Amino acid sequence: MKYLRLFIPILFIALVSSCSNNASLGEKVKEPFSGSKYESNNRFFRGTGKGTSIKDNIARSKADIDAKNQLASQVNTTIKNVTDQYLAQTENANAADVADKFASLTRQVTNTNISDLRKIGEEKYRNGDEYTVYIAYEIKKNAMFRFLKKQARTDAKIDKATLDTIDEILDKQIADSEE
Repeated sequence: MKYLRLFIPILFIALVSSCSNNASLGEKVKEPFSGSKYESNNRFFRGTGKGTSIKDNIARSKADIDAKNQLASQVNTTIKNVTDQYLAQTENANAADVADKFASLTRQVTNTNISDLRKIGEEKYRNGDEYTVYIAYEIKKNAMFRFLKKQARTDAKIDKATLDTIDEILDKQIADSEE
């Protein structure tokens, strides 16, 4: 009973202080292109970007770069994770070489214009002298993986064994993205 008398005031203080901390964050704002419709899933890589400037074309360019960087990051992370898992499971003898060449190929591909990149939304707002632009892009995963396969075949630095491993990894990802 003695501990209960101490516990109740402490609980009350903790509850009041936690509520006051949330109030100091400000009002929650829902930005365009947020929600599950604009998030990556098993079929699409999706990225959104936001850019602000006093010139609308610069705001748009910033949003465009932000969204494309988000996509490139997702592709790089996915490929790295998939490659690491595959190489760990198969105990591939030239695992480091495969991982290195695959990472290099992925960077090269994500630095080029990808033909299947689709803009799924763009909104522009003006607040006084400042423009804010939001952009959302998506890429079909299976198209991206097929493009990676095609690029791997044209890369003279990739030997036959490494190419076979890359094909096997990408074929599995293509099959997973079509489910």
